[in-house]
Amino acid sequence: MLDAALASGMADRPVVFEVFTRALPAGRRYGVFAGLGRLLDALEDFRFGPAETEWLAARGFLSERALEWLAAYRFSGDVLAYEEGELYTGGSPVMTVTGTFAETVLLETLVLSVLNHDSAVASAASVVSAAAGDRPVIEMGGRRTDPEAAVAAARAAYIGGLASTSNLEAGRRYGLPTAGTSAHAFVLLFDEERDAFDAQVSVLGPSTTLLVDTYDTAAGIRNAVEAAGPDLGAVRIDSGDLAVEAVRARALLDSLGAWRSRVVVTGDLDEDSIGRLAALPVDGFGAGTRVVMGAGQPTSGFVYKLVEVGGRAVAKKSPGKATVGGRKTAWRVASDASEVVTADPAGPAPVGGRPLQVEAVSAGVRRPGADVDAARARHSASRLELGPDRSLQLERR
Repeated sequence: MLDAALASGMADRPVVFEVFTRALPAGRRYGVFAGLGRLLDALEDFRFGPAETEWLAARGFLSERALEWLAAYRFSGDVLAYEEGELYTGGSPVMTVTGTFAETVLLETLVLSVLNHDSAVASAASVVSAAAGDRPVIEMGGRRTDPEAAVAAARAAYIGGLASTSNLEAGRRYGLPTAGTSAHAFVLLFDEERDAFDAQVSVLGPSTTLLVDTYDTAAGIRNAVEAAGPDLGAVRIDSGDLAVEAVRARALLDSLGAWRSRVVVTGDLDEDSIGRLAALPVDGFGAGTRVVMGAGQPTSGFVYKLVEVGGRAVAKKSPGKATVGGRKTAWRVASDASEVVTADPAGPAPVGGRPLQVEAVSAGVRRPGADVDAARARHSASRLELGPDRSLQLERR
């Protein structure tokens, strides 16, 4: 496309691309926008150096003109976007990219790969954290995806409401709270379960969390309390009927005088299973596969579509994939938490509406780095606008 546009003289035409999803996944009332900070970092480094241009030249499908153009490439356009953590719905213009056709068309895969991944994770985390209420959820999905994707997923899950991550690189890179427990392998290393617990407590103190279901959960809880005393921080249960095991664990801990010890459950949890545990004595959860794009995880479905060329609205008319031409503007109306989208950027704002798009890049210069805590707070505030009834209507269908 770039080479042909350069040859035809169309490469420098001013255009507008928009990022949106045509519809939310079935059963979802909203999505959570995430990934903008990572995308802005990537955009700064999006270059075609000698290694890239030499490789392209060896493939033989690009002209010298295109290769020279790529060697000098720097994005000089503008980007407007929703704040990270903001809610979106079908048709929401979560990002608007303005510039020449040549410089903007190159960004499609970069933009969509980051935003689709991170927003899907943040959306999954949001429904999980909504189901958990005021009980913390640890993101534990690092072993279910690519190593770099795991770090990105931890960041997005934190924005979406999860309390911490077990991924230490995500903690280092983004300043996220980290948490975790030992694995069954640690318990199996020792001849006796009690010896494993004694070793862990000797290093981490009685406030640690002990994994008690390697052999027999009830015996494991007794060994845990004997090792750490009544000030044991928590027990983790990762198998069996979690509802039954949680109730039994709470009763046994109380009978042993460890009434301050928490019960944490893990094991392929999602919003549905956490919702079913909501009324039980569970103090915290660990979620992984369902949050980081595991089985059954809905995608964001973002697309990157041309909506304006030279100030003229353009649109696809393809059956089932038609688009609405023209640059859009979006507001959130606080009175009913609705989203108003118009195709008239110069038109009046709706009464009580706040603009949803903010400047992310101006004339090729990005704004300062995104703050994940600010994004997390934005998500929390946006979800509160929905009200508790709407935010919890999230069953998978």
